[in-house]
Amino acid sequence: MTTAFDFSARDLTGTEVPLERFRGQVLLIVNTASKCGFTPQYAGLEKLHVELSGRGFAVLGFPCNQFGAQEPGDAAEIASFCRLTYDVNFPLFGKVEVNGAGAHPLYVWLKTQAKGFLGTSSIKWNFTKFLVDRGGNVVRRHGPATKPQAIRSGIERLL
Repeated sequence: MTTAFDFSARDLTGTEVPLERFRGQVLLIVNTASKCGFTPQYAGLEKLHVELSGRGFAVLGFPCNQFGAQEPGDAAEIASFCRLTYDVNFPLFGKVEVNGAGAHPLYVWLKTQAKGFLGTSSIKWNFTKFLVDRGGNVVRRHGPATKPQAIRSGIERLL
């Protein structure tokens, strides 16, 4: 059976990171963007990461430029923006596609594990969040409008 830990992705430096590295942790996997109306959610995501990481939780951010070209920067620009604007310390990966023929394999899998609004599989916008348990199984999908703090109780139940 496939789990989130069976995938890997390149981080912002271009290094391939096996998600196996996060085995045993609860994850919140999020497609992000720097120029989106939901971009302020970076602050809430970082807060969750800081407050819950000691209990075995991590946010994984996957920048994506598929929605309104709201993530136009390169890896260095993304890293700088996230660090300087929101003091992001959770793992950020290289830019990915989440829909279509070029979708990253992790996102192809995530979308089969938890459907979106009205049973759709495609990601509708930036800051769609997938909550993954310690076994690497998708527990729930949250839409972009769901603020990180609203997910906290669900995360804590898994910790």
